[in-house]
Amino acid sequence: MPGARPEALYVFDARVPRRRAAALGDIATGVRRWRLSFALAALDIRNRYRGSVLGPFWLTLSNAVMIVGLGLLYSSLFKMSLADYLPFIAVSLITWNTINAVVGDACTSLTSAEGIIRQLPLPYTVHVLRCVWRNAVIAAHSLPIILAVFAVTGVWPGWEALWALPGLALIGINACALALFLGMLCARFRDIPPIVGSVMQLAFFLSPVLWKPELLGPGKAEWLVLNPFYVVMETVRGPLVEGGASAAVWVSACLFTAATAGLALGFFIRFRGRIAFWV
Repeated sequence: MPGARPEALYVFDARVPRRRAAALGDIATGVRRWRLSFALAALDIRNRYRGSVLGPFWLTLSNAVMIVGLGLLYSSLFKMSLADYLPFIAVSLITWNTINAVVGDACTSLTSAEGIIRQLPLPYTVHVLRCVWRNAVIAAHSLPIILAVFAVTGVWPGWEALWALPGLALIGINACALALFLGMLCARFRDIPPIVGSVMQLAFFLSPVLWKPELLGPGKAEWLVLNPFYVVMETVRGPLVEGGASAAVWVSACLFTAATAGLALGFFIRFRGRIAFWV
């Protein structure tokens, strides 16, 4: 086109695709438009619970009943004091449910926005952040349960509870990376979501969510640092109910997070131009 600048958006040179610049620009623009993604997430929540009396608080009630029921049962099975076990299982279940919901929702982070992707030139990162915001807001409705359990049992964390904030940041980074990677992968291969669901179900039983790591016995609990779900969850649970997480857990969680983010970024750089065709 005569007079067009080389950097104009409508000019594309197949010899110099500039995939990395396009992907990084997409991420930067999507982050700057975080208010749009948050508004879309709020709209999703309102539509999901339209006509409901309690809305997302139905999940809060469901989690509360499950925590009380499983706490009474497993504290007896494991011969533990209910005052010690109830805070553990409350933080464990709420954290795990958040991780499980994010992973499951990540599989449809892009395909659920098919109409928008095909009609509006929005950054794909907006849809990724929309998925993350949606699950973060829903998970926040269950936070009062943890405070209620602490108040009932009289077990309150100390200043080490502040270390849960970096743990939440790690969960957020992993959520964004998984929403990007799994969203693209499941858009290309539609049989991936059932596989992801099966993996998460298996990971629930293999990870110390209902049981404590020390129940494995000496010399075996150290191998749990190879479980990415455990180490990421422990960065939040450890500071709240166990007096903090070990250095090995933090190092492993940071390494797994870096690997997940690197994989998602590499996949996004390579295949970003095909997303509109995949969805």
